[in-house]
Amino acid sequence: MESLDSLKSNIINELDSKKYPNQFIVKSANKWIEESKSRPKPNRLFGDFWFENEVCILFADTNQGKSILATQIGESIASGRSTCGLDKEVLAQKILYFDFELSDKQFENRYSNDYSNHYNFPSNFIRAEINDECLTDNLVDFEKQFLNSIEHQVLYNNIKIIFIDNLTYLKNETEKAKDALSLMKELKVLKNKHNLSILILAHTPKRDASKPLTKNDLSGSKMLINFCDSCFAIGESSSDNGVKYLKQIKQRNTEQKYGSDNIILFQIEKYNSFLQFSFIGFSTEIEHLKTLDIQDRNDRNDTIVKLHNEGVSNVDIAKEVGVSEGTVRYVIKNNN
Repeated sequence: MESLDSLKSNIINELDSKKYPNQFIVKSANKWIEESKSRPKPNRLFGDFWFENEVCILFADTNQGKSILATQIGESIASGRSTCGLDKEVLAQKILYFDFELSDKQFENRYSNDYSNHYNFPSNFIRAEINDECLTDNLVDFEKQFLNSIEHQVLYNNIKIIFIDNLTYLKNETEKAKDALSLMKELKVLKNKHNLSILILAHTPKRDASKPLTKNDLSGSKMLINFCDSCFAIGESSSDNGVKYLKQIKQRNTEQKYGSDNIILFQIEKYNSFLQFSFIGFSTEIEHLKTLDIQDRNDRNDTIVKLHNEGVSNVDIAKEVGVSEGTVRYVIKNNN
């Protein structure tokens, strides 16, 4: 009978003979730490929201200012100035902004006063639009071409920080796990290959303004959140007209500093031809959420009771209605 050691050796030899690529880098925990010591600590690019060498996602509903804020962050890095009252720990350097939202004329208008008195961006701010002549209806080919083009521009322009505005343009069905997984994996490979920092803009589906922002508000949230290093979102105040807020959703290089109990408030204004988020102060998220009126609350409770009577579990009811499981139990207890 073949020994266990002999069996192991045969399996290893068979795998080696097929020349499978090794999927793992294996070292002792102490070796990982020792080698990591020689690499610098990631610097802040936008306060505690985004650090160097991260794939970060910024998401919000339509017309909440994602592109305005992303451009502002890019300008901050390109110019070497901090913005929004948040720390920046990197020197002025080139950034590359892939803009799939605005035409050149729309971009001009946004950063001027009625097409006059234009804002003068730092030369380190490089903007790119899609070349319509290279578009293809094949989504797989488009994604491959897009990623190859990013890599080419990164190398050609000696870029370490890129912005992708926005994910929806690249993947119309990001809520489908296979699509989200494919794109995020490729971007992560690109990040690791060239030591990049990537900020990706994404949309939320229509959401209930009475509920706090969570990872579940991001289209394709499960896969996208799993494969990004950090994530933050823009919310709209329901109590103060025109006020926006920023909230951390995921972070790896720091503790959560800007969660539900400490959001940052802003208003969007144009100053010296530059459209920007202007810092107002800090608050708690609950103060800026829409308050349910009596009819809305009654409708919600009726839905909870109806689903309960149909045999739906409390956990699934909570997900469906968008409340905590404790709220579901409370409503069922008081309506039976």
